[in-house]
Amino acid sequence: MTTRLERTTAGEIVRTINEERHRIGATATGMVLTLIIVTDEENQSDATRAASFSAMEHPCRIITLIPRPGRVDPQLDANIDVGDTMGPGETVRLRLRGDLAEHGASVALPLLLPDTPVVVWWPTAAPDVPSADPIGAMAQRRITDAAASRHPMHALLQRKDGYLAGDTDLAWTRTTVWRAMLAAALDQPFAPISAVDVSAERSNPSAALLQAWLHSALGVPVALHRSQGPGITSVVMHTKTGPIELTRPDGRTGRLSRPGTASHDVPLPRRDLRDLIGEELRRLDPDDTYAEALSGVEIPSRRKKAAAKPAPSADRAKPAASEGRAKSAAKKPSSRGRSAKTAEPTP
Repeated sequence: MTTRLERTTAGEIVRTINEERHRIGATATGMVLTLIIVTDEENQSDATRAASFSAMEHPCRIITLIPRPGRVDPQLDANIDVGDTMGPGETVRLRLRGDLAEHGASVALPLLLPDTPVVVWWPTAAPDVPSADPIGAMAQRRITDAAASRHPMHALLQRKDGYLAGDTDLAWTRTTVWRAMLAAALDQPFAPISAVDVSAERSNPSAALLQAWLHSALGVPVALHRSQGPGITSVVMHTKTGPIELTRPDGRTGRLSRPGTASHDVPLPRRDLRDLIGEELRRLDPDDTYAEALSGVEIPSRRKKAAAKPAPSADRAKPAASEGRAKSAAKKPSSRGRSAKTAEPTP
C-alpha cells in the first residue's frame, strides 16, 4: 500500500517508514544499500520500477528525487512503499517543488540508511562532474547514462574529464555481453590480430568505449564505422588466416564466425534498463576496466575534417585571364590537382 504525504518533512517521512515497517513486521537489517535516483517526472516511473526489480536481488531503500522547480512555494511531497509491490525493500518518491528543488542533498541526507553504501543514479541528465555534485558527493558509486544525453559523445567526454573512482556509465554496462562474447571467441587459438573494425549507429557512446577497450586489450588499431544500428552491429578482428567476426544486425541474436570453422548463433540481446542497473548494483568497488577504457576514448574533432579540405587559393578566386588558358589547364591536370584528390578522406 502506498502512503502519500503532502507538504511534509524528512522527519515525518522517516517516522512513516518506521510505522509501516512495524505494521508489516519488517526490519531494515536486511538492507544492503541506499539507492538515490535523480530524475524528472517523465522518466521517474521507469527508473524506479527498474531499480525496484533489482531490489529483489539487492534489498535496498530507493529514494527517487523528482525536482519540480518553478515559481511556487517550497514544498515536499512523498509517496512511500514499504515491502509492497515495488519489491522487498523501501521506495520513497519525493517531489521537490519550488526552491526546494535545488536542495535535494539536504532532503535525502536524513533518509539514508545508516552504515550502508550509497549509490546515486542519474537516468537522464547528469552533472558534468558527478562526484562534485552535492548528491554525488554522498555516494560511493555514481551511475550515469551518456546515451540519455542530447549529445551522447560530448557527455562521454565530460565523464572522461571529470572521472573519479566510483563513477560508471550505463553506456559501458551495455558492452558487457559484447566483451564477454569477444573474450570467449579468443579463448581458442587464433592467428595474431592486426586490426579491428567496430560498426555501430551514429553517436553511440557504447561503441566508443568498446573501441577504446579493444585497443587497450589487443594493442592494435581499432577503427569505428557508422552503421544503421540498432546499437553496435559488428566487431571484426582481422588476422592473417581470416577475420574473426561477431555480428548482430537485428539487435537480438549474434553470429560468431572464425576462420576454418562454421558460423554459429550466440545470444546477444539488447538489455533493458532493469538488467543494466541490476548489474551495476552487484558491485560497489571502483570499476578499473571502465576507467581504463574511458581514458582511451577519443572522438574525432570536426576541426580535423575541416582542415582536410583544401582551402580555396587566391588564383582560384580570380577569374581566368583567358579562355584559352582555362582550356589548356583542363586538358593537362596539374600535379597539385592529383595530390589534392589523393588527400581526400575515404567515405
